[in-house]
Amino acid sequence: MLPAANRLTRSQDFGLVVRRGRRAGRPRLVVHALVPATDPLAQPTLECSKVGFVVSKAVGNSVVRHRVSRRLRHVVRDRLDALPPGTSLVVRALAPAAAASSAELGEDFDAALRRLSR
Repeated sequence: MLPAANRLTRSQDFGLVVRRGRRAGRPRLVVHALVPATDPLAQPTLECSKVGFVVSKAVGNSVVRHRVSRRLRHVVRDRLDALPPGTSLVVRALAPAAAASSAELGEDFDAALRRLSR
């Protein structure tokens, strides 16, 4: 489970990250990242990284969507310490994520973060 302090919950926060943040797409997911050090208009008061997930009906039915979101939460939780403080992420699952294992989702997430860090 992701700690409450590390969750994006407000719609405005999701919108801000998607609009202003950088994006890296992979075959199974898309990661939007907003790092306060690179964006002067980002909220500088965040001391911990925050993550939000978007898993639409295109991924599958309710059971499949919840399975994908649980796998993504587990993948991201293990990598939170590697993110710069104050980073906001939105992880959007694509339809192929339904058939992906946790290891495949982790590889895609790591590749997206590497691409964003350039």
